[in-house]
Amino acid sequence: MDLTDKLLAAIDADHDAAVGRLVEWLRIPSISAQPDHAADCVRAAEWVRDQLVAIGFTASLRQTPKHPVVVAHHPGPATGAKAPHLLYYGHYDVQPPDPLELWTSPPFEPVIVDGPHGKRVVARGAVDDKGQTLMWIEAMRAWHSIAGGPPCAITAVIEGEEEIGSPNLAPFMAANSAELAADVAIISDTGMWDIDTPALSTRLRGMVFVQLDIKAANRDLHSGMYGGSALNPNNLITKILGDLHDAEGRVQLPGFYDGIPEVSPELRAQWQALGFSEHDFLGAIGLSVPVGEKGRGALERLWARPTADINGIWGGYTGPGSKTVIPSEAHAKITFRLVPGQHHDKVFDAFKQFVHARLPADATASFQGGSASPGIEVPADSGFVTAARVALADEYGKPAAMIGCGGSIPVVSSLKDVLGLDTVLMGFGLEDDQVHSPNEKFDMRCFHQGTRSHARLLARLASA
Repeated sequence: MDLTDKLLAAIDADHDAAVGRLVEWLRIPSISAQPDHAADCVRAAEWVRDQLVAIGFTASLRQTPKHPVVVAHHPGPATGAKAPHLLYYGHYDVQPPDPLELWTSPPFEPVIVDGPHGKRVVARGAVDDKGQTLMWIEAMRAWHSIAGGPPCAITAVIEGEEEIGSPNLAPFMAANSAELAADVAIISDTGMWDIDTPALSTRLRGMVFVQLDIKAANRDLHSGMYGGSALNPNNLITKILGDLHDAEGRVQLPGFYDGIPEVSPELRAQWQALGFSEHDFLGAIGLSVPVGEKGRGALERLWARPTADINGIWGGYTGPGSKTVIPSEAHAKITFRLVPGQHHDKVFDAFKQFVHARLPADATASFQGGSASPGIEVPADSGFVTAARVALADEYGKPAAMIGCGGSIPVVSSLKDVLGLDTVLMGFGLEDDQVHSPNEKFDMRCFHQGTRSHARLLARLASA
């Protein structure tokens, strides 16, 4: 039996204990957004620190202005081999579980239940990201028990503010850049193509958030006395935002599409070969007619094209019954999903220009900017991605799908901008995991094969 076989056998034998450790971590309600759970965030950080110490890492909690970051190091083998230095990233914080009445079991009392693919654990944080973080820790546990430690130098960074936008992570990395130096970052916080098909995410859309506030009269007005004479901010804001898209689904901000490269024919062919059914994709959420840019394929629209969406809109009276007012103010929250080639500052400025061009006399507009991150494309031909493709193919017996992700993982851009690191995004979530929703779950098959895949990846990187 060679070393890899011994590692995999150790993971198989320890699976039930690994699930027990996951359940223990999931019981800690580490909700980063809620001040009442600050102590729970510290407990979750201490828990994972202790797990890393138990498998030979030096690890500590580092304070930030809000929740602590766990930083751990392992020197790797003492032989002086030229294996790469790897930085693993994860997060221990979770989303609030509301609405609680929609959970089939309490969100922080994990339960193991049957599913279409075997057992699954149901709890907040099961897949995002405690379960996926623990996979690579369990892989290193196997390396510790079989070989005395991982075959590469390892740095681990596990933060507690990802679910609130990681406001303190980039400054923390900048302040500790020498300590966090590595050759590549590895993250498991994405998904597979399906339960049988592993995937590597090589594209991430970025994001710009804007709140638009429009004001007109100095007070709310009686619609009978002033209707037909006074400007109505609700009417105005809906008219302006109604101009965001043309009849072909294209966003109308000036210069919005400038600099966006076309998807290569080879990549487009790979995506078409995945057999994605937009009909089924929409049908699962009660829809049937796709929207977006005309003339673009479904996966291209989801992974490689930018979007504009109104996330919330309000103004005037919204309570029960009728109150016939013309409001003095109207508000909307808008997000733009970005792709490589776009810059968030230019998109923000273009939106302001777009609004001001449509603003009549007596109306004023103000803009509040929030989170912003660029679109990311990971080099698919790097040696690290190639090693991950081989490791996944060895585990699953088929090639990994090279996919995109419509959402944002801001830490990927921070790792590149602050530490100069590309990232291997090797995730094991499934489309039905109900991330951020009630009854979040993680299939035990994904957890187990994800752990085995991480053990294989370490072996592959050490020998490359």
